[in-house]
Amino acid sequence: MAKVADGINSQLRNIEKAYGHSIDDLTQVIAKSGLTKHTEVVAMLKTKYGMAHGAAHRVSLTARERLGVDSANIAKAPAAATEAVYKRLLEVVTSMGPDVEQAPKKGYVSLRRRKQFCMLQAGAKWVNVGLVLPGTDASGRLEPAGTWNALFTHRVRVGAISEIDAELRSWLTTAYRAAG
Repeated sequence: MAKVADGINSQLRNIEKAYGHSIDDLTQVIAKSGLTKHTEVVAMLKTKYGMAHGAAHRVSLTARERLGVDSANIAKAPAAATEAVYKRLLEVVTSMGPDVEQAPKKGYVSLRRRKQFCMLQAGAKWVNVGLVLPGTDASGRLEPAGTWNALFTHRVRVGAISEIDAELRSWLTTAYRAAG
């Protein structure tokens, strides 16, 4: 029985043959373009290479995965500048109690008790901290999550370890307690 990965690999080989460019080359083109949104990448491939929609869709998904860009256009792997921030945030949250469960997802890690209360998503310049804080007003660096991620009520962008302060810890603690 064929596996999904086998089917995708076959599709990629067919795209390389049909359009005369390797997936590695197309990935480099996409990286150099600066485009990160799936629809923009698809449109560029269709215009520049005359690709059919399905081919452009597969190349965009594959290239963006290789480049570490998820559907929210945020780098999946921590950049060197944010890796220490990400690790420290994860330490702070997981030290809140033995019942904190880490659930890695594509592009972020969900942190749960009985229900999800926080998520960490590393980017190039900061780590997005998604929080579930119903009834809490957004102000200053505690932004409304809005269209960023509908599963959370608030977001905090943390670009330095010094920003993991008493205020952020208070929001994390409130979200943690509400989830248990």
